[in-house]
Amino acid sequence: MPSQGGKATVRYGNGRVCLISAIPNPGFSASTTQTSNETLIVTFTSSSHRSQITATTDPVARASVRETDH
Repeated sequence: MPSQGGKATVRYGNGRVCLISAIPNPGFSASTTQTSNETLIVTFTSSSHRSQITATTDPVARASVRETDH
């Protein structure tokens, strides 16, 4: 899933989500949080912007992106 801060690749299967890769764009750093087997959050951060990708299997497999300036 692409975002302004970078691209995350995840795999869905058996009610779980698994990180394959998180590649930040120039000027961004990447961090990940696995809050449960069903939910993974990848955050790309720069000095002025944050991109947060949330991938979940609950209730269905989907991903969403939230872009915020700070």
